[in-house]
Amino acid sequence: MFTCRNQSCGAQWELSDVVIKNEGQGLLFRCPMCGARNYVTRHVAADGATTYEQITDIPPRGQH
Repeated sequence: MFTCRNQSCGAQWELSDVVIKNEGQGLLFRCPMCGARNYVTRHVAADGATTYEQITDIPPRGQH
């Protein structure tokens, strides 16, 4: 489950609800509701399965 880090949004999404892509600043998904960028990291297991984890240590834009 991913959570939009835009403070005024906070919507929750399953992997099947979002599109993960690289817009030149690393892997991210844009919130389908508000369009905010939410960064993720890719993990590949020994069996070849790919999973994604949301990065939460990068502050959302405008918050320090």
